[in-house]
Amino acid sequence: MYLTYEEQSLLAGESGPSAQKAMRILETLGRIYGAAHMIPVNSVQISGVSYDNLGEAGLAWLTEMADGGGKAQVLTTLNPAGMDINNYQSLGIPEDFAANQRRVLDAFEAMGVVTTCSCTPYLFGNLPVYGEHIAWAESSAVCYANSVIGARTNREGGPSALAAALTGRTPAYGYHLNENRRPTLSIDVKSEPQNNPDFGALGKVIGDRIQSQKGYRVPWINGIETASLENLKSLCASIATYGGVALFHLPGITPEAELYEPPSESIAIYRTDLDQAIQSLNNADSEEVDFVSLGCPHLSLREIQRIAVLLEGKQVTKEFWITTSRLVKGIADRMGYSAIIEAAGAKFATDTCCVVAPIKGRFRAMATDSAKACYYASAKNGFQTRLMRFDDVVREAIK
Repeated sequence: MYLTYEEQSLLAGESGPSAQKAMRILETLGRIYGAAHMIPVNSVQISGVSYDNLGEAGLAWLTEMADGGGKAQVLTTLNPAGMDINNYQSLGIPEDFAANQRRVLDAFEAMGVVTTCSCTPYLFGNLPVYGEHIAWAESSAVCYANSVIGARTNREGGPSALAAALTGRTPAYGYHLNENRRPTLSIDVKSEPQNNPDFGALGKVIGDRIQSQKGYRVPWINGIETASLENLKSLCASIATYGGVALFHLPGITPEAELYEPPSESIAIYRTDLDQAIQSLNNADSEEVDFVSLGCPHLSLREIQRIAVLLEGKQVTKEFWITTSRLVKGIADRMGYSAIIEAAGAKFATDTCCVVAPIKGRFRAMATDSAKACYYASAKNGFQTRLMRFDDVVREAIK
């Protein structure tokens, strides 16, 4: 693999031990995947932020990289942490966990990483442009960046994303290359999805159908005329969770779709398929639900505004988390939405989400509009789930 003089200097340790380790990680990845060279990146998103996932071993590595002089060379943001940094007590997060989570964030901050802690960096300022090379970790954000924005990133892990941040580079392989962005399978949607659960169900159906495919799985999805930002982030989260998909094309909606012809191999998806997928994620009765969560991926301002409309003058009767980035929450504060929501007894959980917070054993059943949240609620926390439309989730909280 060809390395420039500057990259060779990084590898030789001339910029310090942490930059050297980062370059070794990237060089190794590049050799494994056959990259001919490195490419500059302008944006990084790092996963592996919650202490619940990292543990002491992961934290020790981060601390070592910070102590070794590692500094982010480009705009770098973080995935959700395991708690709301300012409001963790009201969410039931114990003090010992909070102390360890702060140690994680201190290590990232020492390396010049912006500690925003959100899975939707494109909603608050870490927004790449079409064709830009980036290095993002977090499956739903990777899928959104590749598909909806048309930026170029592989599905990085936490260490490789941090390595890219500390060097400003990533190996030129995978979705950075034109040939790997071509669609490989046509999906003919016979019944257009109408809401977030529908788009989540569509992602699950597609993901389940293509799990056996090898190589780059790039669906070309026909039959969808319109999709909001919120619908698209729901689809990205689900198709990445259930199918490992990092890029899809929607003719008339996503920017690269018109560059390609649809693949000859195709599968059809009908309304019954969507209904069956939704039903498979509904294994709890309404009376069993004791936890309600919206914001997987993190909520947009428009979604928070809608919650305020639905909750005004009402009181929740169940634990209700609204998860979003702290920056979007700040705008909601200024607009008065937060005051209405909190007066109703619902709780903002900024910086975190129901997927990475240490909540196993605390609840029996969760209601949400996110197919991804259903997957992790069951697989990670052992909760039963109800997948419902956005407005119905809010109504579930005030029953």
